[in-house]
Amino acid sequence: MIEIEEVKVRLGKMREGLDEMRGYLDIANRREILAALEATAAQPEFWNDQNAAKDVIAKTNAQRAFVRPFDELVRLLDDGTLMLELAEAEDEGAQRQQALGEVVHMFDKSDVLFSKLRLQSLLGGKLDACNAYLTLHSGAGGTESCDWADMLFRMYRMYCEDSGFEVEILDTQPGEEAGLKSVTFLVSGPYAYGYLKAERGVHRLVRISPFDANKRRHTSFSSLDVVAELTEEIEVEIKEEDLRVDTYRSGGAGGQHVNKTDSAIRLTHLPTGIVVAVQSERSQHKNRAKAMSMLKAKLYELYEDRQRKEMERFYGEKGEIAWGSQIRSYVFQPYTMVKDHRTDEQTSNVQAVMDGHIQPFIEAYLKQNATKA
Repeated sequence: MIEIEEVKVRLGKMREGLDEMRGYLDIANRREILAALEATAAQPEFWNDQNAAKDVIAKTNAQRAFVRPFDELVRLLDDGTLMLELAEAEDEGAQRQQALGEVVHMFDKSDVLFSKLRLQSLLGGKLDACNAYLTLHSGAGGTESCDWADMLFRMYRMYCEDSGFEVEILDTQPGEEAGLKSVTFLVSGPYAYGYLKAERGVHRLVRISPFDANKRRHTSFSSLDVVAELTEEIEVEIKEEDLRVDTYRSGGAGGQHVNKTDSAIRLTHLPTGIVVAVQSERSQHKNRAKAMSMLKAKLYELYEDRQRKEMERFYGEKGEIAWGSQIRSYVFQPYTMVKDHRTDEQTSNVQAVMDGHIQPFIEAYLKQNATKA
């Protein structure tokens, strides 16, 4: 039986939490910024500069990611308050319990929104609201590691789908027998980088290999690099003489849609050795533009780290893609466990994790780093 006084106490605490959240999220200021951005987007000449328009849209979505859930939270608590008053007017019995049940349901939904907004409040970095470039590389382990990279790619795609992010594959290198040697993809959506930066590093797999006829246990490694897609406000100068540009034919399954021109682009930044490649578009011009955007993002990350003298962060605390450098282990046999070695967050539900349920690991990382800061 649901006690009406307990529901009232819960409502009071949630109201206090809402008032507190309104302050530390600076909702009033976010509303003003959002209104100004929406006014800019409504101008007739808005799309004349597509890069600037894209930047405005990204900033608009970043503000909406706070304002809309907050407004939904207010609505749920107001509706819950009204329903609670109706429940009080009912005599003790089934009708009152039904009304109180609806109130509790609204408050449970409110708790989810509270948790989401509290987590987003930790994303205050300069680039946290940006889209993110992710690159998976297979490491020590041959075919087994290529298969592991493919499994991780599936995991991240499913996480992105569940989170409302869009995924665009920019470049892939298939393994010789199975899986992926590497894959680069762009994840677009509010705070994509803020969340996914937690995944940067080496991921270790322990399982009985499906490629081993003797059914022995194998340990494999794959690494994930994550950098933010830069906004128009951040400029990174790249001299033409510092670039080596290679063109090649895009890969594919073949058939009538296979690209028969050298439209794929590989850019090598000679001073740093950073290499990026894009083959997602049929136009060489579009592939080059995307490759330049990604190269600028990687260079910005590198320059920022050099200024802070923390080069290990550029490699995501990754180092060599091999034993002893992993941030997380995924054990399939002889027991099941996924454990993050930075936060000690762990679960025995390996299948859920491989289906994209990695939010608890991301939350633990963000909370730990917020505490350190």
